[in-house]
Amino acid sequence: MSPHNHEVNAIRPNTETPRAEAGRLPPGLAASLARPLLETALTSLDDDKAEDLVVIDLTGRSSIADSLIIATGRSSRQVAAMADHLLEKLKPLAPGPVQVEGQARGDWVLIDAGDVVVHLFRPEVRDFYALEKMWDDDAERVTRIAGMA
Repeated sequence: MSPHNHEVNAIRPNTETPRAEAGRLPPGLAASLARPLLETALTSLDDDKAEDLVVIDLTGRSSIADSLIIATGRSSRQVAAMADHLLEKLKPLAPGPVQVEGQARGDWVLIDAGDVVVHLFRPEVRDFYALEKMWDDDAERVTRIAGMA
């Protein structure tokens, strides 16, 4: 399933954007999806049944990446498998080497593909670190992809 077919909601409660239709996403996310790394990552996570997927547009806010993806797997095994599949798909597209941390343990895996940084968590670990809360003051940059897994 393509990320273009998901319902997209801002992370703040009661703030909704219309259902995504053939490229009609919020402006920040639509611009970012033009980049193959981000689209490939979202498709891979969708294929692997990632849950609670969040995309944060970092364009102009950070030099570390243009997009940050946060997703949850139900178990360490699923998180490690999602990371393995992402690495396989992102390496040919990344501008340089793709770095990965934490894959062996599978609690929190960080994948740095240059323009896109992906954090994969088990649910308890994601709740503990709550990375999305760092962006609460800038909710227009935070997009939750609903309808996954």
